[in-house]
Amino acid sequence: MKVVKFGGSSLASGEQVKKVFDIVVSDADRKIVVVSAPGKRFADDRKVTDLLIELGDRQLKGLQTAEILAAVVLRYAQIAEELRLPGEIVSSIKDHLLQLLHKDSSNEARYIDAIKASGEDCNARLIAAYFQSRGVQAAYVDPKAAGLLVEETAGTALVLKEAYTNLRSLSEWPGILIFPGFFGYNEAGEVVTFSRSGSDITGSILANGTGAALYENFTDVDAVYSVNPNTVPNPKEIRELTYREMRELSYAGFSVFHDEALIPAFEAGIPVQIKNTNNPAAPGTRIVNERKNTNGPVIGIASDDDFCSIYVNKYLMNKEIGFGRKLLSILEDFGLTYEHSPSGIDDLSIILRQKQMTPDTEKQIIARIEADLLPDEVKVEHNLSLIMMVGEGMRHNIGTAARASKALADAGVNIEMINQGSSEVSMMFGVKEAQEKRAVQALYEEFFARVLA
Repeated sequence: MKVVKFGGSSLASGEQVKKVFDIVVSDADRKIVVVSAPGKRFADDRKVTDLLIELGDRQLKGLQTAEILAAVVLRYAQIAEELRLPGEIVSSIKDHLLQLLHKDSSNEARYIDAIKASGEDCNARLIAAYFQSRGVQAAYVDPKAAGLLVEETAGTALVLKEAYTNLRSLSEWPGILIFPGFFGYNEAGEVVTFSRSGSDITGSILANGTGAALYENFTDVDAVYSVNPNTVPNPKEIRELTYREMRELSYAGFSVFHDEALIPAFEAGIPVQIKNTNNPAAPGTRIVNERKNTNGPVIGIASDDDFCSIYVNKYLMNKEIGFGRKLLSILEDFGLTYEHSPSGIDDLSIILRQKQMTPDTEKQIIARIEADLLPDEVKVEHNLSLIMMVGEGMRHNIGTAARASKALADAGVNIEMINQGSSEVSMMFGVKEAQEKRAVQALYEEFFARVLA
């Protein structure tokens, strides 16, 4: 049995839904179909989820909502019309949205979650109706009835262990099951959403809970690429990579697959296949526990910007007990999270998302560090990009860091910092944002283009 998930771009129009139908019915093992809300049809289009968030916000502020509500309903009406579905389906969607809008909004977080989760929920009902209209035995599945229990942690849903037990019975239900992604229910019966792109997480949870043989994730690209195609034209496709590699790449900027989504599938040892809705014959990319290292040390290169670093220097820092803890405690007092902390004998850098710090917060943090830790030097470097080279083969290859450093030097890129991950499957370089693209291109040339040539 396979669990298969389709993203918003795969469900943005009736024409796309027809492709989804053909893909699902072409393989009898595709039993559970997880769907997102309708996504963008073209570059300047708006995702239904974004419309719903605006709808809920306007309602909470007492502003006019008729125009936004009409825009949401119109999206479903257009899809239904393309699929030649009866108007009653669209009417029921509108009635459902109106009920949600006028529910108790005293808990704003739960209210907004219910509004934005309706994008997936309404789409699942519509798609189930379409499958039925094509003579296929199919049914919409309510996540509450299926027992997808979650709890809210740090503003996002976290699946409860008992949910996996509850979901096991879905494999015995008849026909094809259409399951809305992105949300579950807490023990009080309230909707709690996963983080954005959370339908990936739902699919992974269902694959784990039902003991699926494979979790297929359909998107709008043929495969995971070794580097962002917007940075390097026609990059090499990745045929197979490990969970650990994919998680590192997702964290560092790959947007094909939500990094949190890997965890339930990983825990159950279920392989994940990424495929293209618009080109289902393409082999795609397979994510597994282990793979043979036949491609060299690096499988992919990812990058992300808008970082800054807090650099602290103090002679004999390594002899001072609790120095690192005190520094991190200062960040904690200001409610800041950090990404990396490369260090030396007398130096320590803390890498964090730049958007967390206002100029005033930065001044206060520097003052606290100077007062509490008495450093010889403390400074903040702004506008950094982090470039992550990832590959299981890096653990067994000598000279990878030297090759990378030389490639960057030859390209005129100054390395602000370098950090080897403790897992030894990733290597991080910090560079100025203005040099990010050139750095990625240089590394791709070194580790992929020359090999292909």
